Amino acid sequence: MPLAVGTTAPDFTTVDDQGNQVSLSDYRGKVVVLYFYPKDDTPGCTKEAQSFRDNYEQYQDKDLVVFGVSMDDQASHKMFKEKYGLPFQLLVDQDGTITKAYDLYGEYNGAGYAKRVTYIIDAEGKISYVDEKVKTDSHAQDILGKIA
Repeated sequence: MPLAVGTTAPDFTTVDDQGNQVSLSDYRGKVVVLYFYPKDDTPGCTKEAQSFRDNYEQYQDKDLVVFGVSMDDQASHKMFKEKYGLPFQLLVDQDGTITKAYDLYGEYNGAGYAKRVTYIIDAEGKISYVDEKVKTDSHAQDILGKIA
């Protein structure tokens, strides 16, 4: 079960698709859209990423930060990002630490994965919205509609 609205978002430090260190706490003061997805370059995950890509300018216009998180490694994220021209950072969570902190760890055939859930984290670091019923095609627009 995902974390509840009003919960302080668990802080984390990891690397992105380019090997840059990223800490959630560095984005305090900004609204962060943290979307978890199961696997790079799979049909649903690709549609979801493309949805954010195609609406990214609107996110920038609102000064919003978008992070995609899965348990894929940096090389996989880098290839996925380049293949689809994704303009936002993909965060590496190979050991599932972030996924588990956000209570989204699942297993399929013995392999761990991140469940498809999106959190909106407000400027104070609190979870202001949780989307568990992601429609991959329209997800980025759906999330924009939830941000004031």
